[in-house]
Amino acid sequence: MFLTITTTGTPERPATDLGFLLHKHPDKAQAFSTSYGKAHVLYPEADPGRCTAALLLEVDAVALVRRGKGKGRGGAPDAALAQYVNDRPYAASSLLAVALSAVFSSAMRGVCTARPERAGQPLPLRIEVPALPARGGPDLVCDLFEPLGWTVTVEPVALDAEFPEWGDSRYVRLVLESETLTLAEALRHLYVLLPVLDDAKHYWVSPDEVDKLLRAGEGWLPTHPEQKLITSRYLSRRWSLTREAMERLELVRLAEADDSEVEEIDNAVGAETETEERPTPLAVLRRDAIIEALKASGAGRVLDLGCGQGQLVQALLKDTRFTEIVGTDVSMRALTIASRRLKLDRMGERQASRVQLFQSSLAYTDNRLKGYDAAVLSEVIEHLDLPRLPALEYAVFGAARPRTVVVTTPNVEYNVRWETLPAGHVRHGDHRFEWTRAEFGEWAAKVAQRHGYDVEFVPVGPDDPEVGPPTQMAVFTMTSTAEQKTAKEEKAA
Repeated sequence: MFLTITTTGTPERPATDLGFLLHKHPDKAQAFSTSYGKAHVLYPEADPGRCTAALLLEVDAVALVRRGKGKGRGGAPDAALAQYVNDRPYAASSLLAVALSAVFSSAMRGVCTARPERAGQPLPLRIEVPALPARGGPDLVCDLFEPLGWTVTVEPVALDAEFPEWGDSRYVRLVLESETLTLAEALRHLYVLLPVLDDAKHYWVSPDEVDKLLRAGEGWLPTHPEQKLITSRYLSRRWSLTREAMERLELVRLAEADDSEVEEIDNAVGAETETEERPTPLAVLRRDAIIEALKASGAGRVLDLGCGQGQLVQALLKDTRFTEIVGTDVSMRALTIASRRLKLDRMGERQASRVQLFQSSLAYTDNRLKGYDAAVLSEVIEHLDLPRLPALEYAVFGAARPRTVVVTTPNVEYNVRWETLPAGHVRHGDHRFEWTRAEFGEWAAKVAQRHGYDVEFVPVGPDDPEVGPPTQMAVFTMTSTAEQKTAKEEKAA
């Protein structure tokens, strides 16, 4: 990703003052680490008449993928490849906006101790972004920047210059020119509008993004004709955050129109009003539901198959009715983290005798898993390719054969209620599938019939009357006939 900022000057006001304003010396090429790669600042030209500062961001594709885990993107067969093969190293986006904020933070605030009088003065500015994704086309680019005092030049980039009949891509070359804006104003415009044009953010959008938007948009966003579009896109179309930002922007606009402070207008709610209670996280509701099902089954010796980082094992250890708890996972890294979470190396002898962690794959039978009262598959089956489910089914229900098996998996119908999840995407990039209630019910019923179990379905989380609960849980209980047969086989063995 690449961006240049150019200014011109006179002997009285040399253009090289740009170095003071940016807090980056023109004689040095500097590098800065960011969350997603390395940012370089250099000056292709620097003399009193003309000075250009360039920001180059080298994106670390692997770091981008690792930090993006859990965002709910993916689901297509090529999703894993798409995470690495994309436009992120080349096209300006929210990643470049983050780099701008990190590298030029003082300049964005208008702070310059060496040239304080210059920080508040308009500069002749020319900003060029060679490759900018523009969802909405060149017209939207003009609609966003022109009301802010920029002269805008937008050149669409062809899909392929060799084949003009293919038309233009969604990328443009952008040149912004102005003589009426300060450097701080220009940087704040870019910080907000680059991710807006890309219409994507490559990191988790938390509630504090509203504060960042209002700080960067101070003085221009409340009156911008495209305020609603900017706010919605900047906040990744999260309607609750967008609504909060719009309400606060309206207060700012009213305060400016009334020549008063925002606090004087926003006095409808007293300072002692109780805050809204936060809902219980779904992961906690899921663990509680699993533990209740295990208690109801009377299980004492429990397997947590695909235990991950050991959250459920940790919760089971707190209840003494569970006399033996085994956590298994195919990932040694996950087991190492689980061991640290449980503090196995510092655990007392009696407590340590109740818990065991070992590596095991659910694609194969494992004799160590036989003879337990109950087994849990919590958010596991959706991480397997569908053709491998029969192997898991046999390993758990056919070979290990615990009296009770608890299985939880996402309910894909509920995905429409997740405001941060794009339509058509699964909740996690590693999910190979997500089932409707009917699909999960059909699979569970066939498994129960084949292996001698009864099955009961339990909703986990708020049970929406239209789309059901966010998590669906099946509790398999071995039938008395199957249990007697299993007991005879174990005795014979």
